[in-house]
Amino acid sequence: MAYYQDQKFKIHPEVYTPAEDSFLIADNLDVRKDEEVLEIGTGCGLLAILAAQAGAKVLATDVNPKAIECAKENAQDKGVADQIEFKLGDLFKPIGERKFDLIIFNPPYLPVSRSELTGIQLEKAWAGGSTGRKIIDRFLDDLLIHLEPEGRSLFVQSSLSGIRETFKKLHQMELQVTTKTEKLSFERIYLFQVSKA
Repeated sequence: MAYYQDQKFKIHPEVYTPAEDSFLIADNLDVRKDEEVLEIGTGCGLLAILAAQAGAKVLATDVNPKAIECAKENAQDKGVADQIEFKLGDLFKPIGERKFDLIIFNPPYLPVSRSELTGIQLEKAWAGGSTGRKIIDRFLDDLLIHLEPEGRSLFVQSSLSGIRETFKKLHQMELQVTTKTEKLSFERIYLFQVSKA
């Protein structure tokens, strides 16, 4: 089980357990009624469920089929299953050309060499390639395509995976950027809040 505020969420053994990075997004999740929200890498469904509880229409994706099963079960338990559509797939691939008011992502951002990987499904939740940027860069490359004209995004990243490079990319994309940070034992987690307007 994982707990956020007064809610508990079931966690499958092969699904990422929400931690400080997920909770940093959750604590800063500002969702308006009837907004179209995309959560990439939904895991147990925590953030998608919080968005649905706020009245949003949510599309939640994950590359891990066990995560989709787990998130569906949690959404059912919380009474918001009819507000969340679930799709299996990598980053933006499952959504076609759809655009959203808010895109949420807790990406795999830890630098990990190939020799450190064991091949288990759960590694996809945190392993970000040798620099930690493998998934973040792919996400940023396609982010603007899927944001509505006044759309925004919330995502997190570790200080271990090239924060300056992310700021540079966001500046080149002409996005408005604000950040919050949380210090952990061996890294600092950055929450990026970005918008077109």
